[in-house]
Amino acid sequence: MNVATKPVRAYDWAAFRSEIDGIRVYDDPKQVELRSRDYFWYSPILSEDIGHFVGDLVVIPADEDQVRRVAAAAAKLRIPITIRGGGTGNYGQCVPLEGGIILDMTKIDKVLSIEPGRVRVQAGARISRLDDAVRETGQELLMYPSTRRIATIGGFFTGGSGGIGSLRHGMLRDDGNIYSVKVMTVEPEPKIIELHGHDIQKVQHAYGTNGIVMELEIGLTKATDWIHTAALFESYDATLRFCLKALDDKLDCYLLTTVDRRFSRFYTKFGDLFPADRDAVFAMIAPEEQARFAELVASFGGRVSFGMTQDALHAKGLQPAYECGWNHTTLQALKAEEGWTYLQVAYPRPFDPDVVLRQMERYGDDQYMHHEMARLEGEIQIFGLPLVRYKDRDDTYRVIRELEEKDGCDIYDPHAFTIEDGGMKEIDTMQIEFKKLADPFGLLNPGKTRGWTADMAAAD
Repeated sequence: MNVATKPVRAYDWAAFRSEIDGIRVYDDPKQVELRSRDYFWYSPILSEDIGHFVGDLVVIPADEDQVRRVAAAAAKLRIPITIRGGGTGNYGQCVPLEGGIILDMTKIDKVLSIEPGRVRVQAGARISRLDDAVRETGQELLMYPSTRRIATIGGFFTGGSGGIGSLRHGMLRDDGNIYSVKVMTVEPEPKIIELHGHDIQKVQHAYGTNGIVMELEIGLTKATDWIHTAALFESYDATLRFCLKALDDKLDCYLLTTVDRRFSRFYTKFGDLFPADRDAVFAMIAPEEQARFAELVASFGGRVSFGMTQDALHAKGLQPAYECGWNHTTLQALKAEEGWTYLQVAYPRPFDPDVVLRQMERYGDDQYMHHEMARLEGEIQIFGLPLVRYKDRDDTYRVIRELEEKDGCDIYDPHAFTIEDGGMKEIDTMQIEFKKLADPFGLLNPGKTRGWTADMAAAD
C-alpha cells in the first residue's frame, strides 16, 4: 500500500488519557504538527511522500516510570508510538505514519554517571550538554552529529550513523563506541532489557522501531581543545589529495571536510575567510598539529585561512568547524537557496580522487561537491554529501543509478523513509527478531521498516 493512502485508524484517547493521568500532554494542533516533523524537508521526495502525516497527541514523560505508564497504556489500547528526541533526523524517522502518540523524550535527560572512558546517560539528554558535562572531567565524546546543540544522544544512536569524530573513532556501530543500551518494551507490563557489546546492533539505527531506548553507556576519550581551522586551495582535487596525505601522515584530526568553492556563497559569515575563488577544507585539529597542518597545506599550494579555538570563533561571531561539515553543510545551502537537495555517497576503497573529478565534469553546476573523511570498520572511508539540484524524482534516481553503476559507489538514499531503503538495502533479521520481543504488537514507529509485516504482531 502506498504510504500516502494508509487508512486512518481511530484510537481510544479517553481511555489513554485516563491511563496516563498526571503526565504532560499536548494536543494543540500546531504543537502536534511541529513535533510530527524532522528535517525530512531536505528531500522534496520525502516532503511529498510523508510531509502530510501528523500524530494525535504529544506526550512528554518526566521519568522512567512515566515512560513505562505510557508504554503500558499504548500496548493495552493498541495505539502506535513514534519516539522523538531533538527532531534533527533527515529521513522522517520521527514522522508518525499512522498517527498516534508522539513520545517526546527530551525530559529523560539525566547524566547518570561519568567514569574514565565511559558515561551513562539517559536517552533524551542534549548532546551539547552531555559533552559539556564530560569535559568537566577532562574527557569528550567520541563523536556527535553536526546538530549537537539540538540533537539528543538517543536520537543520534537510533537515527544516526556517525559524524564529527568519525574520522578518529569510526561509525557509531563500530566496536568501542557504545558499550550498553537499556531498552523498554511496549507491552501491557513493560520490561527493561539491557543490551551489551555486539547486541546493541539490535537497536542501533533502527529508527526507534523496536524498543524505547532509555539509557546508553557510551565511550569517551581524553578531551582536546580542538583548533577549528580552514585551508584554501586552487582546485578541488588539491583539497582531496591534501586530506588523503593528512590521513597517511596521521595528522591528529577530529574532522576533515572538503567543500568546493561554490559553497562559499552559503557561508556568508566567513566572508573573505572563504572566498568564491578557492575550494576549502574545514578541519578540527589538535593544537600541537597547527604547524604541521600549515606545512602540509602549503605543500599542496594552499594557505591556512584561519585557526582558532571554539571560544575564539564564537567571540568573532563565526560558526564552529563542525557546523561546516556533514549535513550542516546541506542545511546552510538549503536555508540560503531553494531548488537543492542532496545525496549520501560511500566511495569505493581505496579512495580515488579521479572518480570525483569525473563526477564534477559529468554533473557540472547540478552538483556541488562535499566530502567527509571518516573510518569504517577500522579503515579509511570517504563519504560524499553532494548538494544536488533537484529536478524531479526520476532524475534523482537516474543520478543515483549513475553513481552506483558508473562509479561503483554505494548510496545511502536520503529520499527514502524506511530503514532498508535508506541504507541497509536488506532486512536486518536481528532487528526484526528483537522487535518481536520488545514490540510484540508492532506499535513502535509503524511503516519505517519493511521487515515487519502485520502478521508478525502478537494476537490480542
